[in-house]
Amino acid sequence: MSIKDIITVPDETLKKISEPLEKVSTNEKKLINDLFDTMYASKGIGLAAVQIGILKRILVIDVSTKDEKREPLSFINPVIKKVSDETSIYEEGCLSIPDTFIEIERPKICEVEYIDINGEEKNLKCDGLLSTCLQHEINHLDGKLIIDHLSKLKRDIIIKKISKTKKNPDRILV
Repeated sequence: MSIKDIITVPDETLKKISEPLEKVSTNEKKLINDLFDTMYASKGIGLAAVQIGILKRILVIDVSTKDEKREPLSFINPVIKKVSDETSIYEEGCLSIPDTFIEIERPKICEVEYIDINGEEKNLKCDGLLSTCLQHEINHLDGKLIIDHLSKLKRDIIIKKISKTKKNPDRILV
């Protein structure tokens, strides 16, 4: 298990569609553990394999608070089967888009079919933060980012700001 580097915009890998897995092997289980280690170290609540440069349809989530026991969930080949008409709005952040938070409206409830770490087919109906996080991470697997919900101008401003910060890592922002 190890902590991986998270790629950030404007890296084109984030726009690519991840490939489904045929089976869950030792390599995929190791990848899932690495994703959890990376997500926890980065203080995130979700992470998709594409965010560490691996184009496989795998994601991990843990929406437990720091006062609660960890509740890690891993999803392989997740597919949203059903969503509610009712929506909710969350201010979403993304580990691949540092220091950026955007209010996004998504279906409040979603039902997802997926394979778990043991290779078993599962179905999960969720709402609230878990539903939002799952939709956010599945978007990653499809090459979509939260900034894709913005106008091109706003998106370009955010990408330019992040690119400058990456080029000047010692720069102090006050």
